[in-house]
Amino acid sequence: MEKRIGTITILILDRSRSAEINSIISEFSDIVLCRQGLPFHQRPVAVISIIVEGSPDRINALTGRLGRLQDVESKAVLTKQ
Repeated sequence: MEKRIGTITILILDRSRSAEINSIISEFSDIVLCRQGLPFHQRPVAVISIIVEGSPDRINALTGRLGRLQDVESKAVLTKQ
């Protein structure tokens, strides 16, 4: 299956979800190239940005698992080819 490069942005509205989020990202570590996190101390939100390379199905599986968590939003943007 073809591999694509993309980014996943994760918005975390409840930081108590961090352990679950980290566990899910670890399960998909084979497609993660880079990860950057930014906790906003003055706001009740944190942001994680991930650069990935993998099949669209695998990238969407990661995004979907994260997005199904309560108080977590995730979106992916992939190259067309």
